[in-house]
Amino acid sequence: MERSKGFRSKTRHKLRKKPRDRGKIPVTRMIREFNIGDKVHIVIEPSVQKGQPHPRFHGKTGTIVEKRGKSYLVEVSDNDAKKIVISAPVHLIPQGGKK
Repeated sequence: MERSKGFRSKTRHKLRKKPRDRGKIPVTRMIREFNIGDKVHIVIEPSVQKGQPHPRFHGKTGTIVEKRGKSYLVEVSDNDAKKIVISAPVHLIPQGGKK
C-alpha cells in the first residue's frame, strides 16, 4: 500500500505566494492575539510550516473557540459538519482586517 505524502503534497499553486508578498513576514503577525468568539480567515503562510492547518481549510472563515498553547482552535463549517482546526496565529487573519 502506498504511503501518504503528507499535508503539503499537491499544493503547488495553493501555497504559492505572489511575487510582491515574498520575503520576511512581520513579527506582529506571529504574535497576534485573538479573543474567543472572533471571526478569522484561515490563510496559510507557506513560509512558516509550524502550526499550519490542513490545506483543505485554506480560504475558509471560522470562529475562535479556544486558545491552546500558542495556537488557536477555530471552528469551521465544512458543508454540514462543524470541524475544529488547530492553527498558529500566523495563519489566521481577522475578518475585516488587514493581512
